[in-house]
Amino acid sequence: MTIAGSRDQKLNRRLRLGMVGGGRGAFIGAVHRIAARLDDRWELVAGALSSDPERARLSGEDLLLPSDRNYGNLHEMAQREADREDGIDAVAIVTPNHAHAAVAEAFLKAGIHVICDKPLTTTVQEADRLAQLARESGLIFAVTHNYTGYPLVRQARAMVAEGELGTIRVVQVEYAQDWLATRVEETGSKQAEWRTDPSRSGPAGAVGDIGTHAFNLAEFIVGDEVASLSAELHTFVQGRRLDDNAHMMLRFASGAKGMLWCSQVASGLENGLRIRVYGDKAGLEWEQENPNALLFSPLGEPPRIIRRNGYGANDVSRAASRIPGGHPEGYLEGFAQLYADIAEQIAARIEGREPNPFSLQVPNVEHGVRGVRFIDAAVRSSQNKAAWVDV
Repeated sequence: MTIAGSRDQKLNRRLRLGMVGGGRGAFIGAVHRIAARLDDRWELVAGALSSDPERARLSGEDLLLPSDRNYGNLHEMAQREADREDGIDAVAIVTPNHAHAAVAEAFLKAGIHVICDKPLTTTVQEADRLAQLARESGLIFAVTHNYTGYPLVRQARAMVAEGELGTIRVVQVEYAQDWLATRVEETGSKQAEWRTDPSRSGPAGAVGDIGTHAFNLAEFIVGDEVASLSAELHTFVQGRRLDDNAHMMLRFASGAKGMLWCSQVASGLENGLRIRVYGDKAGLEWEQENPNALLFSPLGEPPRIIRRNGYGANDVSRAASRIPGGHPEGYLEGFAQLYADIAEQIAARIEGREPNPFSLQVPNVEHGVRGVRFIDAAVRSSQNKAAWVDV
């Protein structure tokens, strides 16, 4: 069986990856590094792994980066890597949210492809400026909404696009966790500390951290944009400066209606990302904690369970699968699919050919802008007594 990510590329080398952020004590940086290595198309060769030069140096040594490519400053890294004949092909940005825009801008101006964690920026103005710069550069700019890499999420998208659900009427999406049910930010948790700090996280807490994933997943699967929303953001944990729970009603451009709930104080839930989509012909349901099964329910017929690379899987799902059905794939493989797809897009440019069309489902800078506009709309609505506002 062909492993996902090994097909198509004809280069006689791995692509060269740089990383900004993701040093000692970081969570998502390690996830990016594992994901990039999984399909053997990337090699981490350079990094500015912390805003603190000494922490950056030590973090680079931990990862065995060569000393001359273990940078203490992102601007130095962008310039020197651009000047090298063997410079990086792309940079992964895994800093706290407030730093995304400046880092991305530096590497775009250096002519280097960008892979940025979500949300794209902390303000709509920054997002629009960055998107314009990305368009002008002609470079690949990917945003790692990693749940779009799951095989059955892509299958669900294809099924909706092919009309198997009919006209979409209702979309229910939720992302609920409990890890911030107490004042974790006061216990020394680096992850909780910056995510609850408005100066680093941006104007929203749970909405910006996980609500953006739910929003992106809904638009990705349905193939339609949320036109307006009504949101109530709330902070349940006393003394916290950002929201830790939100309820929203959604209106899609097509006329479909939806609801979105995101929470980081839902006691007993670990990573409860779930979506249900209902059309006039059928419905479907997918849960991230059981990602290898998609429930498809045609109207008036018994429900059917579609397996990731087994019964009922389509070509889209199979193209994003690595191992035979019955062997579970999940979070790391979904993340890795984005890295494999980005590698395919970059390799195709280097080789002067068209990329595999399956690789073009990676969220780009425009989807990143959508996420920032969603956050902005949710905050504005909540501040105005849950008034309906345009996204």
